[in-house]
Amino acid sequence: MKNSTTFSIPVLFDVHSFQHDLITWYSKIKRDLPWRVNQDPYRIWVSEIMLQQTQVDTVIPYFNHFMERYPTVYDLAEADEQDVLKSWEGLGYYSRARNLHTAVKEVVENYGGQVPSDKQELKNLKGIGPYTLGAILSIAFDQPEPAIDGNVMRVMSRVFHIEEDIAKPKTKKLFDDVVREVISHEDPSSFNQGLMELGALICTPQKPKCDQCPVQEHCLAYSYGNQTDLPIKSKKKKQKQTDYFGLILQNEKGELYIQKRPEDGLLANLWEFPLVPKSVPSVEEWFETEYGAQIMTHSKGEKVRHVFSHVIWDIEIIFATTESNVESGIFVPLEKLKEYPFPNVQYKIMKNLV
Repeated sequence: MKNSTTFSIPVLFDVHSFQHDLITWYSKIKRDLPWRVNQDPYRIWVSEIMLQQTQVDTVIPYFNHFMERYPTVYDLAEADEQDVLKSWEGLGYYSRARNLHTAVKEVVENYGGQVPSDKQELKNLKGIGPYTLGAILSIAFDQPEPAIDGNVMRVMSRVFHIEEDIAKPKTKKLFDDVVREVISHEDPSSFNQGLMELGALICTPQKPKCDQCPVQEHCLAYSYGNQTDLPIKSKKKKQKQTDYFGLILQNEKGELYIQKRPEDGLLANLWEFPLVPKSVPSVEEWFETEYGAQIMTHSKGEKVRHVFSHVIWDIEIIFATTESNVESGIFVPLEKLKEYPFPNVQYKIMKNLV
């Protein structure tokens, strides 16, 4: 299929055979994952949020710990946000945790603690985008809704030889149409999970295992011999780089200064050692202006780098002391740092404390 913004199934494509081959394969090889023990929509919801831009092997221990601590929507709704962020610590993309926490509160308040099976009601919950919506509706409620992620777009681009740029937002609508045409109405849960599993295990970005593919006979790209050329994806914009000083500040007691980040934006409501823009004329003047405190001595430490999806932070560590009170944030003993939720970039800074 070339340069088309609409989708129609090739005349000779056998939809029922494709469904049967995919679902049969999935039922035989599906991985034993903790969120697959039942169709509890809350468990599936949590797993799908955690799995966004995160590998399965990384998610499993976080999911198990999270479900032990918050086994029901009521437990999560009643939890303090700082505790939720601490449970998410190290998993990254912390807005996922905050949005999930907010949405679960709404489920308790407006839906009697029952995750809604109505498409519009579920869609209105914070943090539930098209993919998560489709995953919950199909896996938990057996509704024939597409769940389009990178794995699914890769599989379907090869099966139907779709040459649209998957980096463009409008292309996701095309793949939504594709899956709606071929999804199983009898077992949409296994169909969608089968597509995801196929993309993860067989139809991989590099060196797809076509000889092991259960839908090889249905794949147009395989028949053309150009499966590794698909999907087509334009390059991302170059990441912006920002330079900081990472300030490790101690008071006379040897306690360390930390502060909570703003409620909005990157790494919201997590704790940090202050990050000072390297563009400032003087760290001492900047700190006195921002915090109303004087830095007495300071020395430089190691440099750390942290790569986000859209920006790179380069941080040069500065050790400093102060005898002043600081207008915001708190001083805590070293052993108490573990009680606060920190992002991964801050743990790189903490390594300088050892």
